[in-house]
Amino acid sequence: MTIYDANLIQFPKILDPRGNLTFIEQERHIPFEIARVYWIYDVPGGEQRGGHAFHKQEEVIIALSGSFDVLLDDGNAQKIVHLNRAYHGLFVPKMLWRRMQNFSTNSVAYVIASCGYDEDDYVRDYRKYKSIVRRSE
Repeated sequence: MTIYDANLIQFPKILDPRGNLTFIEQERHIPFEIARVYWIYDVPGGEQRGGHAFHKQEEVIIALSGSFDVLLDDGNAQKIVHLNRAYHGLFVPKMLWRRMQNFSTNSVAYVIASCGYDEDDYVRDYRKYKSIVRRSE
């Protein structure tokens, strides 16, 4: 996987003067079967979340409220994706290092995952990640 395999997904947006509505359907808008969702909120100023890769898990990350940046790293190249729309999601394939940073006040990151929680699926050491990526090239 490379950073170019990660892409923004635009979800349906139904405009209404009373408030807009966006919805997501698995395997229609999300490129995998949904196994878990979680959200990150109340992130103190200057803090970062993530800083890991997954062996198997794929994710779609959405800024439900506020904004933040997602740094993607494939071991050779990096890119930063700014999320600030509730109708956009960032698809992050397995084995891409990712870190979320620059959270605005009251931001909420909503994450849709292809796998249930499994600590063994995480690669939390960047040097180990680089070693795994080099072996698979």
